[in-house]
Amino acid sequence: MKKTEELTRLYFRMFNEIGIISQLSSNRLERVLPPGMSIAQFSLLNHLVRLGGAWAPSRLARAFQVTKGAMTNTLQRLEAQGLIRVTADPDDARGKLVEITEAGRRMREKCIRATGTAMGDIVKLVPTDDVGAVLPFLEHLRKTLDESR
Repeated sequence: MKKTEELTRLYFRMFNEIGIISQLSSNRLERVLPPGMSIAQFSLLNHLVRLGGAWAPSRLARAFQVTKGAMTNTLQRLEAQGLIRVTADPDDARGKLVEITEAGRRMREKCIRATGTAMGDIVKLVPTDDVGAVLPFLEHLRKTLDESR
């Protein structure tokens, strides 16, 4: 087998495993999120807390790689629950800015606590040292993929 083909197969296996892990973990998380909270909504709240500041809806759509329509739908649902605030952009009369509210921060924390329920058995089965060892690689991979889109 050629070196290029070996590398292709290696990287395919890695991304295939990540995809399966994503699917399995999302399914677990969906089951324990508070009623009315979707993974998309939780992910958006998490993003706003993690990176802070006010975000244009179009910038959020690009960050999540979803259509503007899908992002608008998610934003409307979060705004209706009082978890985000959508205001006019002072620098662009046609633009909007999205910020998380205090209620949104509390909901994010509630969701994070719920992940403990969803992942409780995994904590017992996957050693903490293994998780600590793989995190730097996963963060590096995420940053690399994000920068190369």
